[in-house]
Amino acid sequence: MLVVDDDPDLVRFVEVNLRFEGFETASAADGEAALKRAGELRPDLILLEVGLPEIDGYEVVRRLRAGLFTQQSSIIMLTGKTLSADKVVGLTAGADDYILKPFDPLELMARVKSTLRRAEELRAANPLTRLPGNARIQSELKERVATGAQFALMYIDLDNFKAFNDHAGFLRGDGAIKLLAECILSSASSWGGETPFVGHVGGDDFVAVIDAPGAETVAKDIVACWDRQVAGLYEAPDVERGYIEVPDRMRRNQHFPLSRVSIGIASNLHRSLTSHWEAVEIATEMKQFAKREEASSYAFDRRQDQAIVLDEPSHMTLEEGVD
Repeated sequence: MLVVDDDPDLVRFVEVNLRFEGFETASAADGEAALKRAGELRPDLILLEVGLPEIDGYEVVRRLRAGLFTQQSSIIMLTGKTLSADKVVGLTAGADDYILKPFDPLELMARVKSTLRRAEELRAANPLTRLPGNARIQSELKERVATGAQFALMYIDLDNFKAFNDHAGFLRGDGAIKLLAECILSSASSWGGETPFVGHVGGDDFVAVIDAPGAETVAKDIVACWDRQVAGLYEAPDVERGYIEVPDRMRRNQHFPLSRVSIGIASNLHRSLTSHWEAVEIATEMKQFAKREEASSYAFDRRQDQAIVLDEPSHMTLEEGVD
């Protein structure tokens, strides 16, 4: 963490409080030194005085945000200026937060921790959908398994997505991923119950964690949402044909149906789950069953043994004691 101020007493005061909370610190007394130290250290957070000699804090922020090595650092500005216009200038330049002098050490630490927490969440999020990424997904699943409360893990992706992405280009591919994310979010949030969780594994792969009793309802809603809107991603002739033509490596045209959504669902409703790995493995297995359908579909694991039963055409399910 880098503390930038031309008042050595304030720098010592801030550094003592930061070190007491376990943070490593460095300091700089002016804008040029701050830019040099920030480029060397690449700190997670910079506490930056506005009224620096030679280069003021606003200009330092602009240069930090333009630097390849410093553009991801969080910045909290320190100032005695109370006018709203001064705060706006700092935030517009790229600061994450503002603290007015004199400040209480408790307020300082609260803002530091809050800013770092937000930055960590943003780094962990998928840049396209802004949904939590793999680290957050894993911790969420671990917590659900540990508490023993009933939950369902839904593993969701698109069939024929690569062919569509190759055919239509990455911008339309991104549009498909965003559409799927919106369908999952709207469907999961409409169910209610305990707080639902939606994460983006990457590409066209998503997970949702919800109350086990609502899993099938949410899956049906996701399927319906996708099927209502998928045609808007394609050109009219492709929609009329019901498929796209994509040349293979031998330049032979291959036919790929319009993209479908497949969902695999694991839950501890009918069996105990001893780890998050087990939940993911079951959901992955069920997604492969769902992909056997020639339409958007879901597969729900209800096994207490390994027998497989095909249910309605819209989905498949595994149940106990059926040959």
